Amino acid sequence: MGNLFSQVGQLLKRSAPWTLAMSLSTLLVLGLAELFLKPQPDPARKTSSSQVTPLPATLAALRALPPQQRLAQLQQFAQHSSTQGQNQARYLLAADLIELKQGEAALRWLEGLEQRYPLLAASIAVLQAQAQELMGQTELAETTWKRILKQYPQDPAMAEALFVLGQSQPQLWQEAISQFPAHPRTVEIAVKLLQKNPQQRNLLLLIAEHGLYLPNYTDYLDQLTRKFKSQLHPPEWQIIAFGYWEKQAYKEGALAYAQAPRTSQTAYRAARGLELAGEKNKAIAAYQNMIAAYPQAQETPVALTKLAGLETDLGAALAYLDQALKLSRSQQPEVAGQALFERIQRLQKAQQSTPAQQAQNTLLQTFSSTEAAATLRWQLVEEYRQQGNLAVARQLALQLQDQNPQSPLAPAAIFWAGKWAQNIGKSQETQTAFQTLWRSYPDSYYAWRAAVLSGWDVGDFTDVRSLQPQIQRPLEQLPLAAGSPALQELYQLGQTQAAWERWQWEFRNRQQPSLSEQLTDGLLRIGVRDYLDGIFMLTNLETRAQEESDPQQLYQQWQKHPGYEQALFPLAYLTPVRQWARQRNLNPLLVMSLIRQESRFQPQVRSVAGAVGLMQVLPETAEWVSQRIGLKTYQIDGVEDNINLGTGYLDYTHQTYNNNSLLAIASYNAGPGNVDEWVKTMPNNDADAFVENIPFPETKNYIKSVLGNYWNYLRLYNPQVKQLFQTYSQL
Repeated sequence: MGNLFSQVGQLLKRSAPWTLAMSLSTLLVLGLAELFLKPQPDPARKTSSSQVTPLPATLAALRALPPQQRLAQLQQFAQHSSTQGQNQARYLLAADLIELKQGEAALRWLEGLEQRYPLLAASIAVLQAQAQELMGQTELAETTWKRILKQYPQDPAMAEALFVLGQSQPQLWQEAISQFPAHPRTVEIAVKLLQKNPQQRNLLLLIAEHGLYLPNYTDYLDQLTRKFKSQLHPPEWQIIAFGYWEKQAYKEGALAYAQAPRTSQTAYRAARGLELAGEKNKAIAAYQNMIAAYPQAQETPVALTKLAGLETDLGAALAYLDQALKLSRSQQPEVAGQALFERIQRLQKAQQSTPAQQAQNTLLQTFSSTEAAATLRWQLVEEYRQQGNLAVARQLALQLQDQNPQSPLAPAAIFWAGKWAQNIGKSQETQTAFQTLWRSYPDSYYAWRAAVLSGWDVGDFTDVRSLQPQIQRPLEQLPLAAGSPALQELYQLGQTQAAWERWQWEFRNRQQPSLSEQLTDGLLRIGVRDYLDGIFMLTNLETRAQEESDPQQLYQQWQKHPGYEQALFPLAYLTPVRQWARQRNLNPLLVMSLIRQESRFQPQVRSVAGAVGLMQVLPETAEWVSQRIGLKTYQIDGVEDNINLGTGYLDYTHQTYNNNSLLAIASYNAGPGNVDEWVKTMPNNDADAFVENIPFPETKNYIKSVLGNYWNYLRLYNPQVKQLFQTYSQL
């Protein structure tokens, strides 16, 4: 990751001072690509959802509304619906009223519900105790908490009771630490006890294993490794290493993995972490040690390829790549293809054209279906396109479409093959290509471009800015694939915070989750607005699913559910986005799409360049925009102020470029100085070609990501486009 940040630094030196740097989400996703160890198949699950009654559509429609706006409808439903529907509505009413500090009203709806609704009986008892506390009924609340200890000893509600009662009976906090170490309330106990006495190894370890969501999580890891380094055992180092790795603290993670139980996986991560941290010489030594210790391991050819990339001597680098190819040739074709691709790059750089051509032929013939072969084909497509030889470029694009249909490059190849077919009068082939995009690559930027060129009313580069598309919230959500029936019930009720807290207790396999566990974890993270990690957990599923047939079938089932893509493209902070977009005459889905790319909706996130918040606004940009829009005081990481400032700047970039969203978005990322230079020096008679010719890969991909996001929001949440898309994609 160190190299990536270095590249961004060089980019910023060439950009205007108000440039919004490479989105943090892009950087983190690149660094997190190796988050998981070898995927494990889903174990046979005995959890039954037979007790979970599907939520009535009327209740599902209320799920996204804030408590104050749905009270009357919930009351109506609680009085006149079926028995189970009444139970669900009463639970929601009580939870909402407690959130609104109306304990007495909540207790009325909770009366008798514990017996009528056994699936959530323990959670109902917790609500009852909380309502009694709101009313000042301290003794009654204490009695209820004590009853929870006796009546629900195996339920995580007990951790809630232990937390409350332990404030006056310290031994109960120790019981929580012993029996419910993973529960968020126990993590909170550990934090409080450490504030009084930081010298508690067991509590620091508890947080290391179970407190990854804490905003200052790595501070606890630092304390643990600094104060108790000599006392830590290898399995504890593995926990620490995983924590550092997940937080992208790669150097610290590498040092911890070096002291974890010695396996090929931990040895590889020890080396890879050093490489990502920019410790080149140490990384080389660590890779060499790993390869010597595990010459036949699955990770070894990958390590050899990484080692070759760090080697400056051509002969040594080629030797490493040859060894990687030999080890991976039969069992790991993707790794073998990558080794060949790296070999081609090194030979071409050394101007050794004959062996480079030989390696190229081997890659395209023997490992034709690999991602490395797709990358090579696309490079050749680009070379011939820039030379003006569109016939050969189209032929290679069609080969990529045929040989590498799973590649992320396939949509681009299909689009350009179709567009070039139109240029030579083969309109039927163009339409076939576009229908292929809608049917097989519906979420791609190029599916949007195909829709634009086919005359759909979806907005083009020059007019998407001011469109105000209808936005319809969905009723369906993808059910959880793992967890207890109580967890699944809380989730379908929209009680995502309570569900997430229960999941922290139920989730036992964080370092090597099954696909079902990973899906569940991703959905619950998104539910509590941890969008960055939640979206990553879901997008990573596809990579994992491709490695084994059974998980792939699971993934394909989830992928077909409309709730899967809706989770990937959440309508986060829709109210303020709509407000400020409307005020600036900006398309709200365009603003939402830019936020998704910039920060994955994380209000407090900061980039390496100092950009802040949802729209990743640099402090100097905020100061300039605030003066322009007359905003005297603001909080740059506040949701409202950040969207106000970000949309103010996006409005400015649109005005600068005559409302051309292609150029406005490019300027938001790379700065107006660079965009002005491109407009002056690059042909601009074809907007699609202009995008492909942008010399900054980051900005080129940024434009495609933002407008690809826009397309996905449009087809998922706009009824007209959704219907149009369904019609054409099924032809």
